[in-house]
This record gives sequence, C-alpha cells and structure tokens, in this order.
Amino acid sequence: MLRFGYKASAEQFSPTQLLALACAAEEAGFDSVFISDHFQPWKHTDGHAPFSLSWLGAAAARTDRIVLGTSVLTPTFRYHPAMVAQAFATLGVMFPDRFIVGVGTGESLNEVPATGIAWPEFRERFARLREAVDLMRALWTQERVTFDGQYYHTRNATLYDRPDVAPPVYVAAGGPLVARYAGYMGDGFICTSGKEPAFYDEKIIPNIEQGLSRREGATSGYGRMIEMKVSFDTDIKAAREATRHWAALALSAEEKHSVADPMEMEELARALPLERAAARWQVSADPEEHVEQVAAYIRRGFNHLVFHAPGPDQQRFLSLYAKEILPRLRRRFGAA
Repeated sequence: MLRFGYKASAEQFSPTQLLALACAAEEAGFDSVFISDHFQPWKHTDGHAPFSLSWLGAAAARTDRIVLGTSVLTPTFRYHPAMVAQAFATLGVMFPDRFIVGVGTGESLNEVPATGIAWPEFRERFARLREAVDLMRALWTQERVTFDGQYYHTRNATLYDRPDVAPPVYVAAGGPLVARYAGYMGDGFICTSGKEPAFYDEKIIPNIEQGLSRREGATSGYGRMIEMKVSFDTDIKAAREATRHWAALALSAEEKHSVADPMEMEELARALPLERAAARWQVSADPEEHVEQVAAYIRRGFNHLVFHAPGPDQQRFLSLYAKEILPRLRRRFGAA
C-alpha cells in the first residue's frame, strides 16, 4: 500500500509548533508523521532539537490514526539500545500499531557533543547499529534477555510492558553495505531524495533486493520509505528561495563528516549558493510537473513517501499539498 507522510522538521520548529503541525498533517490527509532525533540541530541561530521520544508520545496522544516514527534515531551512542527498546515498547502499549523505529549509524553533530567521544569510523558505527537492533528485538520478544555483544550487554533484562507486536524497524541506507543489511534484517529502509539517479538505481535498490532475497517468507509488507525533499509553491521564486533554510542538506558527506558544532555547520551552509541549496529539492510551482517529479520515485518502487518542505510556513505547505498534490497522486497511483 502506498503511504504519504509528513516530515516534522525538529531542527526548524519548537516542540509545540511541531505538535500543531502533526495534527494539521493528519487533518490534511497524510498517513504518517516522522521526526528526526537530534541532540543538536544543523544550525545554531533559531535552531531546535526536541527529544523525539517525548514528542512522539505527545503526538500520538493528540492524533488518532497517523503512523509516527523517527527518521532517524541512532540507538548506539547517546542511548543504550535497551532504553530505546523500553521507550518504544511503552509507546506501543499505549498506542498499538502506530510506531515505526527508524534507525541509522549516526552523525557526529548529534553524538559527539552529548558524549565527548571520538567519532568512530563507519565500520564501528555499523557494527554497533547491527548489535543494537538485535538487542532491541530480543527485548521486545523475549523475557530475561542476557545479551553479550561486543558493545552492549544485558543480564536477565526484562521489559515488563511490551506491545503484542514488536514495532517495525526501518534502517537508513546511504550506501550498498547498509542497504543489503536493511533488506536482509530490516522491516523497511529509509533514504532521501534529490541525489543522482545512479544512487538509487545502482547503489541502493539492487542491494536492498539482494538483502531481501536472503530472507525466508513473504516480503510484500516491506517498507520502502524515502524522505522527499520538496519545495512546492504557487510562486516558483518563493519555492526556490525556501530551500535556503535547509542549505545544509546540500553539503557533501566529506564536508560535514566531522562537524560537531551547529555554529560551524550553519556557516558552511550559509556559504553555499542558492543553486546548490536548491539542487537537493524537487522545486516546482506547477502541480502536474511536481507530481511527475514525485512519480519518478514511486516508479522505482518506493511505497512510503514522507514529504519534507523547507520553508517557514508549513501550514501553507500542508494546505497546498492537501489541495493540489495528494489528490493527484492518489488518483494516479491508487493510494489509500
């Protein structure tokens, strides 16, 4: 089933503003709302970084049907994975079948300031993630879990309040190795739009399929989620200018790899020209053109599209999307 979600920009808006936007997204007909989990935002000036797990509980209490999740949370440095498992178990008991646990290997901007660690290489970060996912699933499904991993350990640990069904785990896949893991071990995967077609067609999707081929049983319910970076407005100039608010997304992995200070990240983003900032976004003022931009990703097999708009007027975005874009997408692709 094709789902359309809304990305609640935790770096850009306060927790109370985000809560109102989640409610507005549900009213506008979106199927899900995802929030990033950051200790610090990518900018210092007017930046925000609410605690996602607290916010998710409030959002679930204020809404009725939308699926909620993290895009993404790193259950390996700031958190012990047992605590993440406990948090989502509690949410799952109170609000059954409404949560997706989106996880990733992390960024230094979020993990280093809170812990003081030396940011490890990818090999360790990926190993920690795999181990954390194994431990969380064990705690959701077993009693008295004794876990002896390389990085994490428990002794007769029990989650006394567990949902009947463990929450699905979606793995953020930014390269072939993690994509294969996400296909083999994840309940879904997450990536972002706006990259070269070869990134999806050669690096991500084939490796997801390779991972899925190793599984036993049906994979029809597998979640293929993509954060759609969209800037849609009736004024093309306004749509293009709005992308300045998220210029940091246009920084390469090399440019931002070891940046752990929001002030430094903000300066790097500010130095980028508008053309480069806008390049990561699907920018349009024409509904039919915009639907065609989105359709390119649906044709690649993505079945859960979470729309992230860069501008400050998110209510306007939600209204425009509910009027001009979501109905067109649903008519064209038969989404629920």
